[in-house]
Amino acid sequence: MEILGYLAAMLIGLSLGLIGGGGSILTVPVLVYLIGLSPVVSTAYSLFIVGLTSLVGSYKFYKNGLVSMKTAIVFGIPSIIAVYLTRRYLVPAIPEELFSVGDFLVTKGIMLMLLFAGLMVFASISMIRKKKNPAPTEPVDMVDENIDTEIDVEGNGTVHPQPKFNYGGILAEGLVVGTLTGLVGAGGGFLIIPALVLFSKLDMKMAVGTSLLIIAAKSLFGFIGDIFNYEIDWMFLGIFSAISIAGIFIGTALSTKIQADKLKTFFGWFVLVMGVYIIGKELFF
Repeated sequence: MEILGYLAAMLIGLSLGLIGGGGSILTVPVLVYLIGLSPVVSTAYSLFIVGLTSLVGSYKFYKNGLVSMKTAIVFGIPSIIAVYLTRRYLVPAIPEELFSVGDFLVTKGIMLMLLFAGLMVFASISMIRKKKNPAPTEPVDMVDENIDTEIDVEGNGTVHPQPKFNYGGILAEGLVVGTLTGLVGAGGGFLIIPALVLFSKLDMKMAVGTSLLIIAAKSLFGFIGDIFNYEIDWMFLGIFSAISIAGIFIGTALSTKIQADKLKTFFGWFVLVMGVYIIGKELFF
């Protein structure tokens, strides 16, 4: 089972390299069911693994000018604060035994896994759902001179508007995503990307690149809160993360040869099945 866990680490990286996300949602189930760690420790380790792999994944976007640093800072600060406080104080404060329903005892571990499974189901729906065809990008010579833009950052005539912030929406979303990340140890990219498009008016490519940087920052800062609460197996984390990062590079190399949309839909169904399986396992088996 441990060997399967390390193979799954490669799958996590592959999905990030191929479709730009999704793999981090598998990290906690892999650590719990294949490696054999407790749910609470798994959410801590997941923050480190997700943070490091997202940081590596964001480099390509940053190099191509597809990361809005201002947006990352505005969204990232409340998210980082929320995830750190959640890991440092909220998670340790949750009682090991919460309540019972008849003979069934709901523990902190079961609660975290059910919350995570719910997140998997929502994430899978966002991957499976067909998106409407986006409006064609305006060529450079058709763009209004008065619009503040970053022109041709990819060298192909693509225009990326500068972010226009809805600060209230960004603050609220950052706090919610940060708290959720702290509880379940997942990056929450499927929540962050729509928020960046809606509240910061970023286009999709810029939103994906900026999201990876935000996920990296808040996950790694959240993990700092865990250092005070748990004994960390750095050797295991290093090996697992290295395999996942290797998967990113392989996935990136393969991404030009595989249709990402079809792969994303298939992966979404896989995540949905896994989420339903976790719910069934924690409640009935």
